[in-house]
This record gives sequence, C-alpha cells and structure tokens, in this order.
Amino acid sequence: MPKDAPLRIGLSARLMHDPPAELGFRNKVLQYLEQQAAHWVMAHGAMAFMVPTLYKTSTVQRESVSVRDYVDALDGIILQGGADVAPESYGETALRPEWSGDRVRDLYEIELVWEFIIRGKPVLGICRGAQLINVALGGSLVQDIPSLLAGAIAHRDEALYDALHHPVQFLAGSRLAALYPGFESPLVSSIHHQSVKRLGNDLIVEAEGPDGVVEAIRWRGSSYVAGFQWHPEFHPRDPRLLDSSPVMQEFLDAAREARG
Repeated sequence: MPKDAPLRIGLSARLMHDPPAELGFRNKVLQYLEQQAAHWVMAHGAMAFMVPTLYKTSTVQRESVSVRDYVDALDGIILQGGADVAPESYGETALRPEWSGDRVRDLYEIELVWEFIIRGKPVLGICRGAQLINVALGGSLVQDIPSLLAGAIAHRDEALYDALHHPVQFLAGSRLAALYPGFESPLVSSIHHQSVKRLGNDLIVEAEGPDGVVEAIRWRGSSYVAGFQWHPEFHPRDPRLLDSSPVMQEFLDAAREARG
C-alpha cells in the first residue's frame, strides 16, 4: 500500500442481540456502526471500516477470515461505545441483572486489542471502549457509579443523553495536558454508569472528573493505546465541548507512523 494512501481505520461493531420486531430481523443479531464515530474518522481524511465480530453466542466460530487478517488490512482500531462490559470479563459477577453486559462483544474486542498491540498499531477506546481497554489489560470496573461511588456527580442521564456535560481535569505532565495546553476544566460529554476501578497493567490515568472518576487512560507500552470515557465524536456539534480534533489527529499520526 502506498505510504500516502488514506489511512484505513477499523471501528469495532456494536451488537444488537435482540433487535425490535419492527426492524424486520426476527431471531437475528445485528452488527452496526454509529454514524458520528465514522464521520469523526472521515473528517480527518481517513477511511472508516466496521470490523464485524467473529463470534456467535458464547463460543468462537472461526470462518475463513481471522482477526489477524483484519489487523493486517487496517492501520488502527477504534472501540465504539455501547453495552456494559460484562463483569465476568474481569472476574466478577453482575451485582444486578441489568449490569450483566455483553460478554460476546467483550471476547471479540479483547482479541482485537491484543492483536493490534502485538502488531504495534494504535488502539483508541471511546466510553465502553476505554473500559474494555482497561479490562483487556487486567483491570476492573465499578459496576455502577451512582450506587457504588459515594459523592459522585451524574455521569449519565437518560433524558439528557448526550446533552449531559461535566468538566474534567487533565493530570499534570500527561499527554492530554500537552495536547490541550491552557485547558483547566474543559467540558466533555458523559453517557456512562460504569468506570475504571483497578487500573490495568501499565496504564496511567490522564484525566479525572471533579469527583475523581477516571475519564482518560493511556498505556505506557511501545505503541499508542488510549481510552476516553467521554464521546469525542459527539463534540463537533457543540462548540462548548472540548475540541475532538487533537485526539483524532494524534491517533492518526500514530497509525501513519506504524504504517512506516
């Protein structure tokens, strides 16, 4: 592939295991890509490709194409938001049935994370994606912020959805602080009820909410791996929110460098 060819960025598929009957997919599983996530990539001159899961139910069903084939074809991966990470994926049981998460998607994305790391290609996690990175590297999660973290601010509001915002603080000396010089308390979107509890191996915290909830993490290893609890792909619609371009540009620069 020519070095100056557009970067090819994969986005892990969201899964809908039980689609509403009115969609016309009875007894089917849907895999889909959220539009703004793809447009965030495309707006910076890269091509966006959805990476479908290779799993069915709880067992691995290998077809003629493997995860490694996707990693070969792509320059980087973005893990989309969506359903909770299953507590089973970090050695716990769900404290409530509605927090049981999506184990099928977890297995698929954990394999993606490790294959991209092994190849030295960048990994970026959004919301659930940040939590998945933490779990893939051996960390754990708070299953429900409102009931388990005393004094926490609201991080999700069903009525407001992506209109819920709160400030974050970049940790001194972090890469995020360098990307956004002069930003003391930028506003970000917030659509989550789970968060990082125990940090995964070689991960560091780069941003926190006013209540101490982890808002951004980064791997200290040899390639780019970073996760953001907010949704930077939603930010271009609202000038009050933190500019999402520096984050995407850093990720794409890492992808270009990995391409060689």
